[in-house]
Amino acid sequence: MLFKKYIIFFLTSAFVVLTSACLGNLCLANQSLQFSFHKLESDKKGPTILVVGGIQGDEPGGFNAASILATRYKITKGSLWIIPNLNFISIINRSRGVYGDLNRKFADIRSDDPDYHTVMEIKKVILNKKVDAILNLHDGSGFYRKKYIDDMYNPDRWGQSIIIDQEKINHPFGNLIETAKKVVEDVNLKIKLQEEKYSIHNTKTSDGNEEMAKTLTYFAIRNLKPAFGLEVSKNFLTYKRGYYHLLVIEAFLKILGVEFQKDFELSFSGVKDAINKDIQICLNSKILLDMEDARRQLRYIPFRKDKKIELNSRNPLFALVEYQGKYRVFYGNRDITYLYPQYFEYDEQGADSISIVIDGVEKTIHFGKMIEVKNHFIVKPIKNSRVNLIGFIGEEEKKDEANILIRKNDFIKKFSIDKSGLIYRIEVYKEEKFSGMVLVKFII
Repeated sequence: MLFKKYIIFFLTSAFVVLTSACLGNLCLANQSLQFSFHKLESDKKGPTILVVGGIQGDEPGGFNAASILATRYKITKGSLWIIPNLNFISIINRSRGVYGDLNRKFADIRSDDPDYHTVMEIKKVILNKKVDAILNLHDGSGFYRKKYIDDMYNPDRWGQSIIIDQEKINHPFGNLIETAKKVVEDVNLKIKLQEEKYSIHNTKTSDGNEEMAKTLTYFAIRNLKPAFGLEVSKNFLTYKRGYYHLLVIEAFLKILGVEFQKDFELSFSGVKDAINKDIQICLNSKILLDMEDARRQLRYIPFRKDKKIELNSRNPLFALVEYQGKYRVFYGNRDITYLYPQYFEYDEQGADSISIVIDGVEKTIHFGKMIEVKNHFIVKPIKNSRVNLIGFIGEEEKKDEANILIRKNDFIKKFSIDKSGLIYRIEVYKEEKFSGMVLVKFII
């Protein structure tokens, strides 16, 4: 069971709002792609920590870890504010920065810069009087070590380090070096391999480090907000990067006084499952599509004739991109599937659910949901409507496929949503209007 969250968006609609602007060969579908802002609050007074992921779009460890924070954690003391996808357009393009490095635009930015709005909005969040500390998530090269060991372990590498700009600022949490030391000590006790342990990297930004003076963390420091850069090594696969990010974040939360719960095991396999499982999208509140094992192409998806799209997901890393008459589904920087639309008028005034007998038990199922079936199911007849079971092979062709006992072998596998051939679509139409869809998943 996923924890319920308090979520705020800077734009209307869902986790992703789409745009008609084009970038290279990508055209985003309706409005502007913007980051999401998640507030995990508790009733128990404590500090507010802001976590930022995805400031650079080619660092999936950071934005996947932040997404897990937003969806799988519950705060029991204090508050956790999360922006998992700050530079969303660069994330889906697998680019450090489509419009240049966003993390070098906090000292100065022109008003005509495409990143201007994003920078101004995140600055407002950082400067919010409730924010007590900021953690900025990065994936860095190699392994930082204060002294040169070899090409992969040396002072010019950034991975497996906690970044501070200076040792102290005037703030209750302003002893940056001491906090970083406590975090590194806590984390390193839990890391078995010496080569994967963390170090502290003080960039001494105010001493003349011009590059670091342009960053988000130094903007925070200049405004007397404690800020830390969390760097995980790019040498690791994404799930392992996510694990280390969460390990470090949890250490910060404990030291700073934020208490939490989570609904998964913090381990390599636990984080891998948190990234790859239970990932679904819902379109226009009527169509659920499971993305965990999605086929590369999903055809004849009932889109609205007016092309209005509302994309909802528990996961803030999904985006829908129009591409040569079809739609590409992105999950972070992963191109998951192509949706081939079939356009219909939507039945907005009709029923929002159907009755299905599942393994002998009748249940009311709302559109945009998925049911699990062990042996068989029957969709109950719907007045003035017809049921279309996508991929169903009956003895005779029927316009309405309600009131038929259906088993898994009654479907043609190539019409399944998933590559395993277990998930199929139940679609309902009223005359020529689309009413809604329910997914059926066979449990084997």
